[in-house]
Amino acid sequence: MSLFNARSAWTIYKQELMRAFRTAMQSILAPVLTTSLYFVVFGAAIGGRMQGGMDGVNYGAFIVPGLLLLTLLGESTSNASFGIYMPRFTGAIYELLSAPVGVAETLVGFVGAAATKSLILAAIILTTATFFVDYTIIHPVYALGFIILVSASFSLFGFILGIWADSFEKLSVVPMLILMPLTFLGGTFYSIQMLPEPWRTVAMANPVVYLVNGLRWTFYGSSDVSIGVSLGLTLAFLAACVALIAYIFRTGWRLRN
Repeated sequence: MSLFNARSAWTIYKQELMRAFRTAMQSILAPVLTTSLYFVVFGAAIGGRMQGGMDGVNYGAFIVPGLLLLTLLGESTSNASFGIYMPRFTGAIYELLSAPVGVAETLVGFVGAAATKSLILAAIILTTATFFVDYTIIHPVYALGFIILVSASFSLFGFILGIWADSFEKLSVVPMLILMPLTFLGGTFYSIQMLPEPWRTVAMANPVVYLVNGLRWTFYGSSDVSIGVSLGLTLAFLAACVALIAYIFRTGWRLRN
C-alpha cells in the first residue's frame, strides 16, 4: 500500500480552493451578503423590539450561531458536492481514478478545500456580525473546534452527494430543500423551549437542532441541548460519512458512471 502523497493532495486542494476564489462573487460574497440581510432584518429590526432578548441574550446576538450554521451547512455541502461532480460530468474523473492518487489524497484535496472555504466564510461572517450586533464567545476554543468539525462533516456529506448526483438539479436538492428548511426549523431564530407540545418533541427529532445548540453553547454557555449530546451526534455523523466514502471507493459505486 502506497504512503500518503502530500503533493497530490496539495495539488487537488489548491485547484479546488482556487476555483472558489475565481467565483468569489458567488461563492463568498453572496453568502456573506445574505447573512448580513438576516442580521439587518432579524437582528436589528425585529431584535430591537424584543425586550429581554432570548434566554438572557440579546436577540441579535442569540441568532448569530444559527445564522453561522445556516451558511456553513449549505456552503460546505454545495462546494464539496460540486467539486467532485464536475470531474464526473466532464469525464476528468477517469484521469483521477487512473492516477496514483489514493482515497486519503482525494479526500484531503476535495473535502479539505471545501472545509477551508467554509472556515473562511465563517470568519468573514463573524467579523461582519460585529457591525450589527454585540456578541461574545465564552468558549472560543470549543467554538473553533465545533465549527471545524461541522465544516468537515458536511464537506464529507457534500462529497457523497456529489458522487450520488447524476444531474446539476440533484446537487441543489439536498442543500435547498432539506438542509435549509431543517436549519430554519432547528432553532436558528428561536429557542426550542418556546415551542408548545407536541411541536417541541417533533423539533427534537431534527438533527440540525443539536448542531445549532452545540454552537450556541460555545458562544453563551447555555443551550436547549447538552453539549455532550451535540458533540456526540456530530462525531457519529462524521464517522458515518467516512465509512460510506470508504465503501464507495472500495466498490467504485457511481464513480465511473
